[in-house]
Amino acid sequence: MSEAYIVSAARTAGGKRDGAMSAWHPVDLGAAVLDEIVTRAGVAPDTVEDVILGCVTQTGEQSQHVGRNCVLASTLPESVPAVTIDRQCGSSQQAIHFAAQAVKSGVQDIVIAAGTESMTRVPMGSAGLWSKSGERGTPSSAGILKNYPRGVFSQFGGAQMIADKWGLSREEMDAFALESHRRATAAAETGAFKDEVLALESTKGGVTSQHTRDEGIRADATMDGLAGLRTLAEGSSITAGNASQMCDGAAGVMVASEAAVKAHNLTPMARIHSMTVNAGDPIIMLEEPLFATERALQRAGMKLDDIDLFEVNEAFASVPMAWLKHLGADPAKLNVNGGAIALGHPLGASGAKLMTTMVHALRARGLKWGLQTMCEGGGIANVTIVEAL
Repeated sequence: MSEAYIVSAARTAGGKRDGAMSAWHPVDLGAAVLDEIVTRAGVAPDTVEDVILGCVTQTGEQSQHVGRNCVLASTLPESVPAVTIDRQCGSSQQAIHFAAQAVKSGVQDIVIAAGTESMTRVPMGSAGLWSKSGERGTPSSAGILKNYPRGVFSQFGGAQMIADKWGLSREEMDAFALESHRRATAAAETGAFKDEVLALESTKGGVTSQHTRDEGIRADATMDGLAGLRTLAEGSSITAGNASQMCDGAAGVMVASEAAVKAHNLTPMARIHSMTVNAGDPIIMLEEPLFATERALQRAGMKLDDIDLFEVNEAFASVPMAWLKHLGADPAKLNVNGGAIALGHPLGASGAKLMTTMVHALRARGLKWGLQTMCEGGGIANVTIVEAL
């Protein structure tokens, strides 16, 4: 099979809820990233053979095929097709997998994998299902309830279950969150994100400004401040401070074959070495990255120590903390520029966002191997291993 190379990667800065990025329609956010990816790669727009775009809350401004709409709002010709996919928080990481599979199989040579999500304009959970009578419905059918009578599918409940199972205290999770802000602050102040972030202008309150800094970073975060936040439920240890931030943003990568790299004189940033997806218990839900990582390393014929940097999505602090504990991984290699607790988690865009950050971080440090994994609704997890070039 052909190799699959990442030849360009970009993301918007993460916008906090009702922040600067909320002025942008999610379709235009996605379109801006598509244009930037093509410009950075230096290829003609009509050489792109497909766009695979992740989005979780596909309603309102993100409805009616948001992937195709992003193409139509971009400078790509209308002859470029698109598909919209939903694997929950791993949607755009799965988009990367699908793009790489198309390239490796020889079906296509240049594919863009991306994601967009405006959690301000299209709030999480707003894609409600409605019955014929006009009342709110539920995706939990009689068959699901029969198979899973022991509980409801809740990411918040799952995060708490993980904290309890792995003996993670509120104080420990707050300390992890504080470190995420510290790392993100250091990365922002030293310019670590400058090569990956697409600068966008927005007008809010009559003032137009350019945005390249992730708005969720709190340089003044303290343990006392985090300790003062209320828990999400009585008896819980999960708070808004040790969970990911709602975020508006978009991200994407261009995946190209060996033939395309040669034909268009492209410069590969990384090679997609291995791809894995796992599924397990949908009740605890967010624990699957622990086991998916083990399977991914086994399939790739690699050991944990072979990996130079890890990106484990910080949906909740309990997830990467349990991942570290289960695998015995080096925390110094994990989310080196901070994670979603500080930088935000724009749902369907997060997979491509983390990949963009990981590839740039590997190259900036002169390192070789990176592993990315996401916890996803339904008890699923994607794992991608890349070799920086």
